[in-house]
Amino acid sequence: MGILRTDKISGLETPTAVTGSVVFDGTGDYLEVQVGTSLGTSDFTCECWIYPISGGHNEAFFGFGGGGSVNNFQLSVGTTGALRLYYKGIGASDYVDIAGALTFSSWNHVVFSGNSGSELNAYVNGEKVSTISYSYNYSSTTLYRFGLNRGGVIYYDGYISNLRVIKGKELYTSNFTPPTHALEVIGDTILLCCNNPDSAGAEATGKTITVNGNAAASTFSPGLTRDFTYGTEFKGVTTFDTQGYFVPPSGTTEQRGRGRGVFGGGVFPSPFSNKNTIDYIEIHTEGNAQDFGDLPTTTRGQGGCSSSTRGLFFSGYSSGALDQIEFVTIHTTGNALDFGNLTVARTYAAGASSNTRGIFAGGYAHRDVIDYVTIAALGDAVDFGNLNAGTGGGMGSVQSPTRAVFAGGYVPASKINTIQYITIASTGDATDFGDLINATNSMGGVSSQTRGVFTGGVISPSTIVNSMEYITIASTGNSQDFGDLVEVRQAEASASNTIRGVSAGGITPSGTNAIDFVVIATTGNANSFGDLTERRGQTGGCSDSHGGLS
Repeated sequence: MGILRTDKISGLETPTAVTGSVVFDGTGDYLEVQVGTSLGTSDFTCECWIYPISGGHNEAFFGFGGGGSVNNFQLSVGTTGALRLYYKGIGASDYVDIAGALTFSSWNHVVFSGNSGSELNAYVNGEKVSTISYSYNYSSTTLYRFGLNRGGVIYYDGYISNLRVIKGKELYTSNFTPPTHALEVIGDTILLCCNNPDSAGAEATGKTITVNGNAAASTFSPGLTRDFTYGTEFKGVTTFDTQGYFVPPSGTTEQRGRGRGVFGGGVFPSPFSNKNTIDYIEIHTEGNAQDFGDLPTTTRGQGGCSSSTRGLFFSGYSSGALDQIEFVTIHTTGNALDFGNLTVARTYAAGASSNTRGIFAGGYAHRDVIDYVTIAALGDAVDFGNLNAGTGGGMGSVQSPTRAVFAGGYVPASKINTIQYITIASTGDATDFGDLINATNSMGGVSSQTRGVFTGGVISPSTIVNSMEYITIASTGNSQDFGDLVEVRQAEASASNTIRGVSAGGITPSGTNAIDFVVIATTGNANSFGDLTERRGQTGGCSDSHGGLS
């Protein structure tokens, strides 16, 4: 075998990779962005690192809202290193000065946060420097400027790095140690910018930042490293000469047998009630699910797909068929955010994905539609092709890194046993794969990189089953018997890593919160894993480490 050449191992990033900043020269530089959502009266957190080179009467580095109106704020640097907080407009009684809070020519971590519409707090380098009692309503949907005060005449001289705004949570409630890792999108993050060493206008949630003057990206930073909790991550298009070098195993730790499953929405069938609940589990363990956050609407019949970092929930039914796509960052917790829209509204669509592309297939009202998105971006879905004629909604889906396979479904007055597949990285119509043992709809689907298992469902005419069938994804052919779930169920949520597949909840017909698991490479009956936080079915499921991730 070849020798290990440590100088030749390379990945997308390394544990010492640092974040960037934006530099402002104090003579006409500033950034501006339309956020499109207000903080309102919710809890919130605004934080960033600043490196002020000089100070003035009112060198604003961050402001929310426009003009001198009430119910907006601005953070500024004073001549003696004071931190000035304008917290409800520009006026003689609308600000507080914290003398000597900031250090020139040094990185300062600054936080401005609010809780329950009654108290505003400021922290510098982890220490609380001000508390203001104020019943606020930050109703503006314009995140104003970075580097220029609201009067439009005084510019900031220095650097800003890792500026983040979170709606719905006050992250810091007492003195703390400032973060040592680059900030990431967590929970309901509405803005994350000034962190890209290559682009002053880069923004992590998909918003457009306007760069004015000579504001420029910089590699100068507070020395924040990327968070590699599970060790160095090798991913992307890195290749190795296997004759000359040791080849490390592919994928992240989660993708090699760990990982998180996330389940969103659904319906409690008795009494009938749609849900917006999102739960999560750690797939390699056993135990009950925990609360993750909420979807923006109570929804049933949605699908799920995911990359190693982001989960998507899509389609579904509220007061009618939906075309919405929402996303969560899987390794965090928090409410789902808007991603974009499907090409057409529909319910009970099936999802599949590689690490880069999400696929949305079939569904009631538009039974043969396939569309797709790039998961790392935000935006509307694009046409991919079509399923076999008359496929319908309620299909089960599995995937490898290259191929997505859809099985079963429902067409008017009948269920089908069709299995069909697509190549995820291409576009075009689905191709016949083989047949299920039984004509079935409302199945779940879990997969490793080589094998897919379809679970549960309803067979003709209306019998709910606990059977499981499997296929080898890279081949074609009919499915084979795998074993049985712990109980009969249909419309369960599914999640998997490369070793285990999990079936969560479902219609039994009275509804269940039970979670089962199987070892995908074997055959045999499922084992009990734990319970969801509540009974529900027709729930979307995804994970950060399923068989479609390599």
